[in-house]
Amino acid sequence: MAKKNIAIVGATGYTGSELVRVLINHPGVNIAAITSESRKGEKFSDVHPQFQGLFEPELVGIDDISEMDLDLVFLALPHGVSMDFVKANHDKAFKIVDLSGDFRLSNKEVYEAWYKKEHNFEAGFEQAVFGAPELFRERIKDARLVANPGCFPTSSILALAPLLKEGLIDKSRIVIDSKTGVTGAGIKAKPNTHYPMVNDNFTAYGIKSHRHTIEIQEIISKYANDEVTVLFTPHLLPVDRGILSTCYSTPVKSVSTEELEKVFEEYYANEPFVRLRNSLPSLKQVRGTNYCDIYVTYDGRTNSIITIGVIDNLMKGAAGQAVQNMNLMLGLNETDGLSIAPIQP
Repeated sequence: MAKKNIAIVGATGYTGSELVRVLINHPGVNIAAITSESRKGEKFSDVHPQFQGLFEPELVGIDDISEMDLDLVFLALPHGVSMDFVKANHDKAFKIVDLSGDFRLSNKEVYEAWYKKEHNFEAGFEQAVFGAPELFRERIKDARLVANPGCFPTSSILALAPLLKEGLIDKSRIVIDSKTGVTGAGIKAKPNTHYPMVNDNFTAYGIKSHRHTIEIQEIISKYANDEVTVLFTPHLLPVDRGILSTCYSTPVKSVSTEELEKVFEEYYANEPFVRLRNSLPSLKQVRGTNYCDIYVTYDGRTNSIITIGVIDNLMKGAAGQAVQNMNLMLGLNETDGLSIAPIQP
């Protein structure tokens, strides 16, 4: 079978380089083009030297791909920029996986309230499918535009979905406490992500207002077919990559750890990238992979269910899940290119 031609729009960030790292060994696709407006004409390996001798095409401009014969385009662009490409190209033959947050939410008004940006392609919200394969696999297969989930939402939603779907917990108050590595802030340095600030330090941020709050809340409400309220607080770890989300919920009936484990085992039995753990998971156990490791337990003293979701924010939280979605959209094996062992230590 002929390989599918794909393009990556946005080469200079961490997500663009992670997409290349996965796709150069993918058996079913060919990277036909990769773009960068700021580094156009240079080699990809000039931007990311780790690819010297492995992948060294010349970077092209975004306009150069408009007439290429492509099957799918990945958008590794900032929030507020992807929408311009989708608006200009939504009627083209190729499918799109957008790794920004521009089409993850329900409508223009919600987006503008949480992202503090004007949205210029309202029709895209109706076209886009939220790219969580474990929740919306069949819809993703038929989609032309997939909104790749955020990293925090991926770890949190997968840790909560079985409890909500089975009606086991109080939907009015779910607490999510998440920690992330610095790469979640992107490749451009910011005052709070400089080494002297991050090293030997630990901080909370985005209290009450982080845009992933509404993404988590909307998606799990849609999935549970009922209104759900979440309290989400992210924290910055002094590590480069990885997310660990601890979720606290209250059961609406008597449960035990054994019963909860059975629910999760049945729910995720056929999911290739969800691993249920019988011991506490850690960041390095998923590093560099598309896995989400989940741990669940019940605390009788406080009548609380504790679920932990652990992912690599650049993989299952971004590029890995995007490739998983691409595989579904192009009729490829869902695990193609993603059978990668964790890097530990």
